[in-house]
Amino acid sequence: MNIKLNCDMGESFGIWKMGNDEEIMPFIDMANLACGYHASDALTMNKSVALAKKHNVTIGAHPSYQDLVGFGRRSMLCSLEEIKSIVLYQLGALSAFCKMHNTGISYVKPHGALYNDMMKDENILKAVLSAISSFDKNIKLMVLSTPNNEANKHTALVYGINLIFEVFADRNYNDNGTLVSRIMPNAVINDELAITQRIMNLRDSAYIESINKEKLFIEANTICVHGDNENALEFIKLLKKALH
Repeated sequence: MNIKLNCDMGESFGIWKMGNDEEIMPFIDMANLACGYHASDALTMNKSVALAKKHNVTIGAHPSYQDLVGFGRRSMLCSLEEIKSIVLYQLGALSAFCKMHNTGISYVKPHGALYNDMMKDENILKAVLSAISSFDKNIKLMVLSTPNNEANKHTALVYGINLIFEVFADRNYNDNGTLVSRIMPNAVINDELAITQRIMNLRDSAYIESINKEKLFIEANTICVHGDNENALEFIKLLKKALH
């Protein structure tokens, strides 16, 4: 597999600093840039786009529910029209800075609860796809790869959108291919050897192991490491080495 590394970036807000973007950006292929609803602000978006362009990193929009206090990790009871509108709003905000720096948005990866809700509810997935399609059909949508990707591929094609299938390097999986909830103590993997072995299995044999050691055979275009993980830089260097 030709697997690219992606990372959630640009998540600082005002005087509050999140992540280590300057050091991480040179080692990744794709940057998921926050758009102001779960994190980031105008100045941070501007700096993040400039940093991504400097290192020739593909830019993705990272929209979320409007939830700065909860960092976008709480589901919100939004109508489908609201979801379409908030995604479109955030695409527009990030696109303005991309235009200023003579670059563009290549894909969308919803953040946190919006990402999880999109993967559980086809109507929310359709609302996100509709927003992207109305903005620019050349923009792809990044989704969680599972053993059953065909249904999502079919839904996306109805809107003229192509999908990017993502695997998480530092998150544990349930046996059905979903992510272990962050409310569980074993949701995040911090062991470097375990993460390296997972990526080697994916690279060489196209599977990852679930929390119960079940083999999940999945398509993977990209691997995510969270920028707010305290070991993110070290993990990304390890993954870069393992992939190549």
